[in-house]
Amino acid sequence: MDIGSAVGRAAGVTDAQLRALPEYRKSSRFSELERLVLDYAVAMTATPVDVSETLFGDLRRHFNDEQMIELTATIAWENYRARFDHALGIEAQGFSDGAYSVSPEKPRR
Repeated sequence: MDIGSAVGRAAGVTDAQLRALPEYRKSSRFSELERLVLDYAVAMTATPVDVSETLFGDLRRHFNDEQMIELTATIAWENYRARFDHALGIEAQGFSDGAYSVSPEKPRR
């Protein structure tokens, strides 16, 4: 997660937004579009994947075909990377040293 936090910060995500991620649905730090994108990421990351037609339709009001493909591919890639790292026990690599970094959720067993 430290590289994701570092890349996000470089793209303009604030530490306050990173801290607010667990409560993004209620947080005033995110726009409605950002909440939709985060909902999409959560739905795509679920096992099994559970993207509702309503959510997809809401996103389509904001994004064209090419943008939806790019958004979906980006979320899928980050999901792949996170699962790969977790499976191999790869820990933070220091990309966010000295800054706030989102901690991954502990698996539920």
